[in-house]
Amino acid sequence: MYRFTYAEILGDSGVEGREEERLALDHALTLLIKAQENGPSSPEAAQAVLYLQKLWGFLIRDLTDPHNELAETLRGNLISIGLWVIREADQIIQERSTNFSGLIEVNRSIRDGLM
Repeated sequence: MYRFTYAEILGDSGVEGREEERLALDHALTLLIKAQENGPSSPEAAQAVLYLQKLWGFLIRDLTDPHNELAETLRGNLISIGLWVIREADQIIQERSTNFSGLIEVNRSIRDGLM
């Protein structure tokens, strides 16, 4: 079985990788905004939270890869943010939170940093 790192798949094109990450976060933001409009018990909320958790799970796995070329401090900060996003999404699933605005703000900030 082959296992490639995100950097290997992208080759020398960090710009392409950032664009793909930006597009994935754009999609997450679209889903989160719909979820916020329809409420935490809506199918839109379930879809948004599931997508967000999968996305951040992927990003965290890449950030923890020893071949990831980002600075260690930046990787650690992004991992912390990702873990917060996943925990906050869990709180929404468990109906202990309706903090879509916090998730939107944090993910928008990360997305904007990729530009």
